[in-house]
Amino acid sequence: MLKGELITTIVESDALRGNPLGDPCSREVPVYLPPGRREGLPLVAVLAGFTGVGAGALRGTPWELSFPQRYERLLERGDASPCAFVFPDAFTRFGGSQYMNSAATGRYEDYLVDEVMAFVEREYRVGGCPERRGLMGKSSGGFGALHVAMRRPDHFRAIASHSGDAYFEMAYKPDFPRLLAMLDKYGSVMDFLDAFEKAPKKTTPLVLAMNVLAMAAVYSPDPDEPLGLALPFEQRSGRLRENVWERWLEHDPVELASTHGGDLADYLLVFVDAGLRDEYHLQYGARQLVDVLRDKGVDVHHEEFDDGHMGVSYRYERSIPLMTQALSLPLIEPAPGDVERSL
Repeated sequence: MLKGELITTIVESDALRGNPLGDPCSREVPVYLPPGRREGLPLVAVLAGFTGVGAGALRGTPWELSFPQRYERLLERGDASPCAFVFPDAFTRFGGSQYMNSAATGRYEDYLVDEVMAFVEREYRVGGCPERRGLMGKSSGGFGALHVAMRRPDHFRAIASHSGDAYFEMAYKPDFPRLLAMLDKYGSVMDFLDAFEKAPKKTTPLVLAMNVLAMAAVYSPDPDEPLGLALPFEQRSGRLRENVWERWLEHDPVELASTHGGDLADYLLVFVDAGLRDEYHLQYGARQLVDVLRDKGVDVHHEEFDDGHMGVSYRYERSIPLMTQALSLPLIEPAPGDVERSL
């Protein structure tokens, strides 16, 4: 039984209202508050992976702890510091949003930062400044932490990416034939989506094909194409559409870090990990990302571990202590002379 408090509130989102997919703009926002004093605590958003929702982190299994249970065990041991957590729901009809603003899916970055986190800060008086805000997640959630932080570096001071999508050349291209096969079978993206939604069981081949479609929706939206997205390949031949693929690469954390990575140089924590047997080869993307960030002067905490991509929630036990401790450091007040000189 938790010693802290789990509170679930419904947030009405202006950012998601009228989104192209007709997905709900009214969503549950679960918040965890630790026992004891709460005002002024750090606030960390825990970002779910593809096909996941925030509330999924609250459910443990007979052999696996939920996220709050893991955190409380670390807190009781003295390994973690008091912290509030929010678990956003950024699910879409396609299975996920990558926490990005897209003309094909909706404004999920704005929803996360300007609405969900802002609501929790107002309601519970936590967070409140960059030095008290963090992002963490795994898989697409890890990507979201990296991408949002590099787009809004002044809003946060700590991120943790567990097996986050990076180096798209290896991470995504191997699955392109999976969607091509579905398009051969069903005829069009609209027909594939219809078949997917009607399927009584979402099999692995279906989900992997849908993943490619979902990524196209956020990386290469196009109002002139079916479903408002441009596929990165020609449907008949499978030939890569170089102009579309270049749009994907603009969002690859490895590429994004080359232009925006230096903005994370003053972060209190940048944690990156991946398994040595990751089925999407994300350990190589993590290594490249870490190299680029370090070249930009970012102090990166990089780890690798002997496992794959799935079932690695236990890795949060590595990042939670580092994240909560970094965001609990005393705030440095400007010296009186510095204030006078800035006036």
